[in-house]
Amino acid sequence: MNSIVYSSEQTDGTPIELKCEHLINPLGIDTPKPRFSWKLNDKRKGAQQSAYQIFVSSDSVALAAGNGDRWSSGRQFVSDMLVSYTGPALKAQTKYFWRVRVWDKDGLPATSSIASFETGMMGAERWKGKWISDNHDIHYKAAPYFRRTFTIQKSIKSARAYVAVAGLYELSVNGKRIGDQHLNPMYTRFDKRTLYVVEDVTAQLRSGKNAVGILLGNGWYNHQPLAVWDFHKAPWRDRPAFCMDLHIVYMDGSEETIVSDNNWKTSSGPITYNNIYTGEHYDARLEMPEWDKSGFDDSAWQPVRFRNPPSSTIVSQQIAPIRLVKSYKPQSVRKIDEKTYVFDMGQNMAGITELKISGREGTVLHIRHGERLHPDGRLDQSNIDVYYLGDKKTEPFQTDIVTLSGKKEDEFMSRFTYKGFRYVEVNSSEPIVMDESTLKAYFMHSDVRPVGELATSSSLVNNLWKATNNAYLSNLMGYPTDCPQREKNGWTGDGHLAIETAFYNFDAITVYEKWMADHRDEQRPDGVLPDIIPTGGWGYGTANGLDWTSTIAIIPWEAYMFYGDVRLLEDCYPHIKRYVDYVDSISPGGLTTFGRGDWVPVKSQSNLELTSSVYFFVDATILASAAKLLGKTEDQKKYEALHQKIKTAINSKFLNASKGIYANGTQTELSVPLYWGVVPENIKEKVASNLNRKVEETDFHLDVGVLGAKALLNALKENGYGETAYKVAVQDTYPSWGWWIVNGATTLLENWDLNAKRDISDNHMMFGEIGGWFFKSIGGILPDPAQPGFKHILLKPIFPKGLNQSSVTHTSPYGDILSSWAVHGETILYDVEIPANSSATFYPPENIRNANVITLEAGKHTLRLDLK
Repeated sequence: MNSIVYSSEQTDGTPIELKCEHLINPLGIDTPKPRFSWKLNDKRKGAQQSAYQIFVSSDSVALAAGNGDRWSSGRQFVSDMLVSYTGPALKAQTKYFWRVRVWDKDGLPATSSIASFETGMMGAERWKGKWISDNHDIHYKAAPYFRRTFTIQKSIKSARAYVAVAGLYELSVNGKRIGDQHLNPMYTRFDKRTLYVVEDVTAQLRSGKNAVGILLGNGWYNHQPLAVWDFHKAPWRDRPAFCMDLHIVYMDGSEETIVSDNNWKTSSGPITYNNIYTGEHYDARLEMPEWDKSGFDDSAWQPVRFRNPPSSTIVSQQIAPIRLVKSYKPQSVRKIDEKTYVFDMGQNMAGITELKISGREGTVLHIRHGERLHPDGRLDQSNIDVYYLGDKKTEPFQTDIVTLSGKKEDEFMSRFTYKGFRYVEVNSSEPIVMDESTLKAYFMHSDVRPVGELATSSSLVNNLWKATNNAYLSNLMGYPTDCPQREKNGWTGDGHLAIETAFYNFDAITVYEKWMADHRDEQRPDGVLPDIIPTGGWGYGTANGLDWTSTIAIIPWEAYMFYGDVRLLEDCYPHIKRYVDYVDSISPGGLTTFGRGDWVPVKSQSNLELTSSVYFFVDATILASAAKLLGKTEDQKKYEALHQKIKTAINSKFLNASKGIYANGTQTELSVPLYWGVVPENIKEKVASNLNRKVEETDFHLDVGVLGAKALLNALKENGYGETAYKVAVQDTYPSWGWWIVNGATTLLENWDLNAKRDISDNHMMFGEIGGWFFKSIGGILPDPAQPGFKHILLKPIFPKGLNQSSVTHTSPYGDILSSWAVHGETILYDVEIPANSSATFYPPENIRNANVITLEAGKHTLRLDLK
């Protein structure tokens, strides 16, 4: 029998965690209608927002006094906590302050603290600077340095550097590097869209003479070494260039802009080679101390040259930045000989290493990075150095080359590249002494805030969750990648297969809004998308079909489910429509073979036409739902009809209704139609039973590729076979996710077979559904499509045998959702926390006796549940 205990916690109901465009106090907002969001600090039972009022002002003092001189929304009697600006047009390069007042369920008001946002250029025509570069071509290896001096004679109120770059950059002012971000700006289709970054440099400027320095890297803009993805043939390829406006506002109200123009000078320096794909070469003998300070002698430096902008669209980069998020000291250092050392960092990661060492002048160190070791303890790159076609003697793969100065302890950390590695081998041209202090590693990735927590009584579950998150973060560099070493490509399939894992665990919407803009840039007029995005031209082949490039529909829909934010769907709607219309035009019968299929299966091959057609059905379904949401009635009718046509065609060709089997009945062929809603209601039980039997035949092991890995556990759990799904999820013998973990993996792998000969990256995300599935299963936390963004929560946990305790938390747009339980004999104590302004419905699993569906309001609840 169910019983329920409520507890409440008195809080003040104040709005907290104010965000603009899903960021805290952002600089450089370009959108004319920015989105505001907040949460309620209210733990009371039934906590609700009954009304809100937003105030926006250009004066923080006036706003503190209650005057929103720019805009007031007026008191809105709704519970919305994501609201777009609808006031007068915002001015460019202007700081605004905002706060929100809310009324709780009793009509009592509470007001937030003051937050801010600052507009950007809001149009390419406002740039005053010129695009400049040095005087070299695309083949020149050394990175260009740029500097300029200027004099300030007034007191400074604020200063912002607006930096647009084709390539990568680091900015310094008066000898100080600005910010802690890396690999800026993010990679885009450079000839379609160029990003700029806004830096606050107020504290670095001073009265008198100042110097500003910019160092440029190639990034993906000038991809020099050859690789199979043809980036060296990209239509945008050129020598890196930049445009900068340093906008200064003085205390007397006057303004001045220091711009990129022919007053700048340029030179090469100690970075003699840099490539995002391979590594960086650094000659400490060529260092230029204080090159970015005003007193530096730049008489030998060269004039700059003007360049055309790389694209006509220059927009602000509004995204969680890439940072060095965590450092690792070596777990062990092995001396191979007097010139060779191998460092084990204990964790596979994407990142860079920092070297500190002294040695004879001219000594050359090769710092090689990889994921595996040979039996003799030396570094093994054979699983990742498979696509690189460059000169491996002069430009070796995943290798930094450092030449020592001989004058001091030299320090090196690459600026314009990253690697995928756990192990680092350092080879020296001269005998040298190294120890644990010589090398440090940094885990580098888009610094998205964690929003998921998981702790259970199963160490395997806990370690699988951690490994999944490590793989996910290793493959998040302003866009989701497949692997951080051999490719670094934005494979679309990997991106959407892991999207729920992404959103359950990280506040990553800004990364996907940026990546969907990349999709829109890359889409051909006929609707076709490449299967790596961004791309230099590769990927518009014959297999770039629905099971991969359905990202254009699936990711905006999942962003709507997890955030309740319709903006991405609105932006992508015409592109989803163009994509679906294209597939419809080549698939008049409703079936298609446009796709790659169930990539890297264990053994059973699944029907390509079946899986591709199911994804066609998914896209048509999302498009029809989006049309309804956006009030596009005719489109809704059209795509609902298409959705039904595809479903009918799939079932007519592939479903044996009497047997409840699709195609040949592989795990993938049964689970994909079940999970994505293709199976007729009256046949679902039979198909699910056959899927369960198929899994039992493998002794609860996987026999799927990437499409089945996404669908299998969900199809089982959603159709009454949660116990079976859990047994598969925690299996620790081959083939399974757990097999990787018990064999020492700290990230997810690309192949079920540890001894496979191809597809053998040790840091891949395409099998990453497992991390999100734990939230949906033992946590049971699901968004309600009727009230997305967790405005209403569906709680559908399972309590599988063999797991005695589980605590899962997801921080939703409304706050923390806790789903925690423990087994006490024949009873389960189930603790639930629902955030303010939200509600939930609990659906007990089948192994609970005399259980009822229960509606839960905001607050803390304890349910006592009896096991059968």
